Amino acid sequence: MTAEVVRLRPPAHRVSPRALWYWAARAVVLWLVLVVPQVIWWIADGGGRAKHLVVAAVWLLLAVAHMVVMPQWRYRVHRWEATETAVYTQTGWISQERRIAPISRVQTVDSERGPIEQLFRLANVTVTTASAAGPIKIDGLAKGDADQLVADLTERVGRTTGDAT
Repeated sequence: MTAEVVRLRPPAHRVSPRALWYWAARAVVLWLVLVVPQVIWWIADGGGRAKHLVVAAVWLLLAVAHMVVMPQWRYRVHRWEATETAVYTQTGWISQERRIAPISRVQTVDSERGPIEQLFRLANVTVTTASAAGPIKIDGLAKGDADQLVADLTERVGRTTGDAT
């Protein structure tokens, strides 16, 4: 008897293209916070020294690379799909993760929009399951897609028999 090989395909849907700008904006905020100690060090040390220029140049290169490369990379990786039987996500950029949760294990479906997500007209969907691995998060969805996904999953879960444990 030959064992059948099951191949896992990537989830079908990408997140919103606006997620690129959202991730870049978050990276800008991170680097602005990280540059404060650099500026304080520069001022406390009298400014204008070569070591400050070298450190600032390295930080600038890292910041630009992070703000340009990371959103593109994440956009290529981040995917999601919700079928009649499961919710499936693929996330990450350096460390990547795939999660699949059967609809019968879904306990709650939540949507969240923080201030920055609202600015970019994005939303996040969290699917809580009866899993020790924790909830499945789908970040960077267009608000309309998130609303539709929440409605669809809520309807599917309502049709599922069992207690999601």
